[in-house]
Amino acid sequence: MRPNDLPQPLATLMVATCNVLNLANPGRMFYPNQDAYSQTEFDRKITWLGDRFRMLNADILAVQEVWDEAAFKGALGRSGLRYDFVAVPGAENDLNHSGAQGTPRVGFATRLKVDALHSFAEFPPGFQVDVPGMGLHTRFERPPLVATVRMKHGQTLNVLTAHLKSKRPKFLQDAQGQPTEDRDDRKVMALASLRSLVMRGAEAMALRCLVIDLLHRTSVPLVVLGDFNDTPDSVTTQLICATTEVAYDRSARDVALFNAYDLQGEAALKKDVAYSHIHQGAPYVLDQILVSEEFLPNGRNSIGDVRRVDYFNDHLHEGRDRTRSDHGFVRALLRVKMQASAVPSAGAAAAMAPSQNPSVL
Repeated sequence: MRPNDLPQPLATLMVATCNVLNLANPGRMFYPNQDAYSQTEFDRKITWLGDRFRMLNADILAVQEVWDEAAFKGALGRSGLRYDFVAVPGAENDLNHSGAQGTPRVGFATRLKVDALHSFAEFPPGFQVDVPGMGLHTRFERPPLVATVRMKHGQTLNVLTAHLKSKRPKFLQDAQGQPTEDRDDRKVMALASLRSLVMRGAEAMALRCLVIDLLHRTSVPLVVLGDFNDTPDSVTTQLICATTEVAYDRSARDVALFNAYDLQGEAALKKDVAYSHIHQGAPYVLDQILVSEEFLPNGRNSIGDVRRVDYFNDHLHEGRDRTRSDHGFVRALLRVKMQASAVPSAGAAAAMAPSQNPSVL
């Protein structure tokens, strides 16, 4: 038996992350400088997404840039796949709410049993960060989402979906949204870019705090996936993972995260196509899947491994069209030992105790 082989029986879990690029209902204005989708554009967009969702065929599907939950459900309907649980907190459509406001939200769909679902908007107390010219940055622009799910054989795991601040320069505006800075001034541009970096770093730090709360002294595995708006080796991604700490502190594994791409087994085909976004002609990996130590094949607390990670990015070379996404989609095939037993969470995860009807907070 090879070192990466696991004893039978095994259960498989397919997880995927998709930035769907401003998924909104037809006629709905989402940004002041962009036209709303016509009915024809909308139909084309959800049909295209439905085809991609069907191809991914994921048990857990995490999405970013959703303005209207109904639009996400429409795309899922076009896939022909059945998802028993679908939620995009903050982007619900009802008589008193017309979807997300100001910025799109992250969403989640799964075939698995969901014990709880929580949206985290605020940074932990005492972890606010001062942004030049803007004051304290105290909350996520797009609140991350944590779901506690249960596989058919009983294994429980937490799934965290996130979308961090982009690198787009953050210029100051007045209450009416009008710019108060000279955007053609290169020094102002530098300061605006720094604001974005500080904001993304603050969100990475707050996300790290959430990861620690979910992992510390528990045996519940964690999968983190989404659009990090930065590369795997960036300071912000490494801040979230804290993998480097393991080199000199073995106990740090308890709260570290590992890039699923780096953990792929021998059966994986690691080609030079592992990118999810193209910026000014250069490929980048911005959309990532991270896992806790329970998916290290030879780890002390291993419950399984990462069999394969796939990048679906051919559409990035088909030209700009907002009915498609400008991000590639990333999917990971995880394997879980059937004999693994679920252990109740502690700490922050205790707030996500199993219930008959999952709560969305």
